[in-house]
Amino acid sequence: MFEKIATLLRLMRIARTLARHDALAAFEEERLIPGKLAAVAVWWGRKLSRRNTPGRPGEKLARALTELGPSFIKLGQFLSTRADLLGEQLATDLAQLQDQLSPFDGSLAKSIIEKELGRDLEQLFLSFDMDAISAASIAQVHFAETIEGEAVAVKVLRPGVEESFRKDLKLFYSLASLLEKSRPSFRRFRLTEVVQTFHDTVRLEMDLRMEAAGACELAENFADDFSYDTPSIDWDRTSRRVLTMSRVEGIPLDDREALLAAGHNLEEVLTSAAAIFFNQVFRDGFFHGDQHPGNMFVGDDGRLVAVDFGIMGRLDKNTRFFLADMLVALLREDYVKLAEAHVTAGLIPANQSIETFAQALRSVCQPIMGKDLSHFSFAKMLGQMLHLAESFDMTIQPHLLLLQKNMVMAEGVSRSLDENLNLWSLAQPLVEDWILKNRGPEARVREGITTLSGSLEKLPRLISNLEAASEKFSQSGLRLHSETIQDFHKESSGTARWAFILAIASLAFSIGFTVNFILFYG
Repeated sequence: MFEKIATLLRLMRIARTLARHDALAAFEEERLIPGKLAAVAVWWGRKLSRRNTPGRPGEKLARALTELGPSFIKLGQFLSTRADLLGEQLATDLAQLQDQLSPFDGSLAKSIIEKELGRDLEQLFLSFDMDAISAASIAQVHFAETIEGEAVAVKVLRPGVEESFRKDLKLFYSLASLLEKSRPSFRRFRLTEVVQTFHDTVRLEMDLRMEAAGACELAENFADDFSYDTPSIDWDRTSRRVLTMSRVEGIPLDDREALLAAGHNLEEVLTSAAAIFFNQVFRDGFFHGDQHPGNMFVGDDGRLVAVDFGIMGRLDKNTRFFLADMLVALLREDYVKLAEAHVTAGLIPANQSIETFAQALRSVCQPIMGKDLSHFSFAKMLGQMLHLAESFDMTIQPHLLLLQKNMVMAEGVSRSLDENLNLWSLAQPLVEDWILKNRGPEARVREGITTLSGSLEKLPRLISNLEAASEKFSQSGLRLHSETIQDFHKESSGTARWAFILAIASLAFSIGFTVNFILFYG
């Protein structure tokens, strides 16, 4: 009972904060508040809201979420990938949500480090800056120098952040369930699964060893590529709540004036960024999932340096092939093939009309395809295709949503540096070469040979199993379970008996054929 009262009070505080920022209008616009409750909520919001609150509904919501704290900031950033649920403008506004909070006391960071690593701070570092250089919803970062004299950055989880997220996640699950029950049309969005995905993402972010592992994997993928760099991990000073890595310096990727002043060629920087993004997505299927400018820098030597690997995306080979097939179909403006690629990838059910879906895809893609490549927005087009979900019962794939979010970020940075250059026009030669090698005629022949080779490898085992089955059959015959025999005798349908007899005959024929095949070719 006390827990329910506490939850109700928490909901009231949340609603009051949303109302004061006039953020309830965003929910009304997208019809996310059920029935008559919407009118009441918005009326209440008008009463409590700050007068002349500036900005679009999404911007107001972002400000309210910032005030509500870490869990809500992270939720807002996560929901920015769900344009299918929130609408494109609202999702875009939430993507600008800054994960910046006031830092916690440096003495608390010191206590956490010593407890986690089992040593006094003085035994770990020659110097440790007690003032954090950056603070986010889950952790903050301090500069330090190790005993060995290496300049490092030390990331420390916020005290009590796990418990705070646990309570709010419980609330999010309840709200998702309530919304699905009150708005049956929302069940197709699988809101409870959305919260579960958010839960999984946050859980990984709150284990800094996972972030360290992601950084190492990314570094291995680019070990032979000078254009991209990641901090090295100090595993001796890393644990679940502490991450120590080499300190990196550089100019933020979107700081055009600073890049020019430092003598960097913007086209070369963007070409390098395009190649890195392409290689992460297509070549490796493992990409940095939060590539906003605050996490990307340009070093003095021109190489791009990334930080913050808490959110990483993975694309399996089939998904990468789907993206490649989609690109080929788009370039050829073959919308039937594009629709078929969606069905093959399992994005829409096979019972949907391919022709109708192809027509819908044409309506989304044709206006964009007609534009010059420098103004082509692949992120926007992918987002619009995913937005067709409502009409065609499309299954929303979280990894594609994360990819689309990063495409939006990448395109934004590209245009802020040079509006005449486009990330995808720069990456086009790489895309075409990868498609030719992996989805061209020769690649499909290789794929067929690989599949056949795999089947041939299994053949000796299959033959061995059939030999054993044949020997057992010849020695003791075919034995049926007593209940099967009783059911057979009870069955009155002659058709059923004939079907049973034919099945037994087919089995006998198959075993006999296999035995003869083995004797003849063995």
